[in-house]
Amino acid sequence: MPLVTGNYIPPGIFKNADASTIYAATLRKVEIPVYERERIELSDGDFIDLDWSYSKNKESNKLVILLHGLAGNTSRPYMKGMARVFNASNWDAVAMNFRGCSDELNRYFRSYHAGASDDLAEVLTHVLSLKKYSKIALVGFSLGGNMLMKYLGENRSLPDEIIGAVGVSVPCDLSGSLGAINRMRNFVYSKRFELNLKQHLNLRAEKFPDHIQKKDISNCSSLRDIDDLYTSKAHGYKDAADYYRQTSALQFLPGINKPVLILSAANDSFLSPDCYPREIAENSENINLEIPAFGGHVGFVTKSTIYYHEKRALEFIEGL
Repeated sequence: MPLVTGNYIPPGIFKNADASTIYAATLRKVEIPVYERERIELSDGDFIDLDWSYSKNKESNKLVILLHGLAGNTSRPYMKGMARVFNASNWDAVAMNFRGCSDELNRYFRSYHAGASDDLAEVLTHVLSLKKYSKIALVGFSLGGNMLMKYLGENRSLPDEIIGAVGVSVPCDLSGSLGAINRMRNFVYSKRFELNLKQHLNLRAEKFPDHIQKKDISNCSSLRDIDDLYTSKAHGYKDAADYYRQTSALQFLPGINKPVLILSAANDSFLSPDCYPREIAENSENINLEIPAFGGHVGFVTKSTIYYHEKRALEFIEGL
């Protein structure tokens, strides 16, 4: 399909990528009713915590599944904001906490990663077992967007109930995105991710001392070091490069046969050129690619309480 032409122009200072990224991630306040938490048991003996928020229509047969980003969880403003917008339009929402991302460390040494699409498949199996929802949409942010696009493009049978999906600020090329994040201009962001992940890994080292040592975690000086030490090894990949190669969504995009919108800002400093799959979108019947000039990384701020990516996600899904 031709590239989608958007009309997003942010107010004032939010034309700056850093201002929009930081404000949306850390300063934005989103009020929604308290989630209803549900723990589902996975086929390998681990668990995932789901957080539900419901529309006022008790009979709604529509559900949106939300996937968070790196070092995220369901409490992030971007997750609550999207749930709120869909709830207001009579969609129930279920927000995934990836393994180890809720209030309790998961049971196994492994946790989550950008290609953990089997966990998403198990959530969908659970949702379908409720026999309530005939229309299911999915929205993934950043790392969760990569996981989502990989899931949709893999050689697997997808539920007929899935009508479409939206990926926001998707690092389709993980290696390229990591290179972008590691640039000096992104030092503050990369350090914040690194410290967050190290804190998480130190808890894992206490639980699994035979698998990982705190001194090795301390010696990591970059996100790639962490992926070499933990993410790749814990999930069956040779090293970080192998992990990025096998799980990047870019290679799976041509296999997508459900309508999807990929919304990524041109000024997103976390994304490399290959994270904008222009040629693939132009030759696809299903992939819609929108590249606004502004928006930073999941930072599509507006003067309204509804942000641009939320409006566009709802518009796209309800237009299917």
